[in-house]
Amino acid sequence: MATIRKRNGKWQAQVRIKGSGALSRTFLTKADAQAWSRSLEAEAVRRGLPVGLKVLDSMTVSHILIRYRDEVTPNKRGAVREYVAIRVMLRSDISKTKLSSLSAAVVNKYIKNRLATVKPGTVRRELSILQHALGVSRNEWELPLQSNPVAMSKKPQAAESRTRRLEAGEWECLRNECAQSGNAQLLPMVELGIETAMRRGEVLSLQWKDIDWNKKTLLIHITKNGHARTIPLTPRALQIIEAQRSIKHHSDSRIFPTTEAAIKMAWRRVIRRCCLIDFKYHDLRHEAISRFFELGLSIPEVALISGHRDTKMLMKYTHIRPENVSQKLLRLTEAAAIVLSSNRE
Repeated sequence: MATIRKRNGKWQAQVRIKGSGALSRTFLTKADAQAWSRSLEAEAVRRGLPVGLKVLDSMTVSHILIRYRDEVTPNKRGAVREYVAIRVMLRSDISKTKLSSLSAAVVNKYIKNRLATVKPGTVRRELSILQHALGVSRNEWELPLQSNPVAMSKKPQAAESRTRRLEAGEWECLRNECAQSGNAQLLPMVELGIETAMRRGEVLSLQWKDIDWNKKTLLIHITKNGHARTIPLTPRALQIIEAQRSIKHHSDSRIFPTTEAAIKMAWRRVIRRCCLIDFKYHDLRHEAISRFFELGLSIPEVALISGHRDTKMLMKYTHIRPENVSQKLLRLTEAAAIVLSSNRE
């Protein structure tokens, strides 16, 4: 039988189950207290005595995050970034919350506090990690969590997708500054990114064995979505890769023998000199995909190159300029007029 009462501005729910003693938990809202009580009583009816719930009083969110960091995160491609996100969460108040007290209200408070200092996208990524960690705890580690509070929380709206493209004169400035960079790999990497829409990590991982000179294609083994893809190379892309042969190191199988950290540092310096502070390296991918569509490639053809398996996501990377469409319409109209005039004659 459940007892719910208000104490010190909060709601305490207590459920007494025969043979298990009293289980109690404090919530910020009465609705959360009632929901927890109902779920606990339903679980008792379905499975019998839930004595294992007592362990939730002796564990905090930090226990879950640390185990998840040590056992699950290392198997992910984005492990480095996830380590950073978990480190941030471990310093927050939510990490000290007992699992028996974790609720949607607690998660919502965490969301509100984080939004005061970071962008919604950062908060959404942290919540995704926490939600998965709680899911793994419940389904694989057999912790008696009655629900996943993160799934019931009100997540912040994702920011609008970026639409930044290179304006007139910016590409020339960017290219010239890259040519002056102390990292000789920056310019060819940037140029290849424009020609192929490849991500920075994909370009850095390219090896000579990945190039098929006869078919004029390259194979990308490691991708963000986990699906390898083979993409066609433009004549300019082939020239860029061919030029890398002259600096090929016999002990290095990579086409671009540098590190991600070195490229990031060189890029930041170039962007400052160009006064393109709002232009990110990943925007090169947006620029390339938009150019492919402006060249007249179809959606399947662009998706083949970019690796997008979702057309909706591909469209988020596509920012065709209206003035370019206007010029194309003018050319098509003029061509149609010529054909019509010729037929009349």
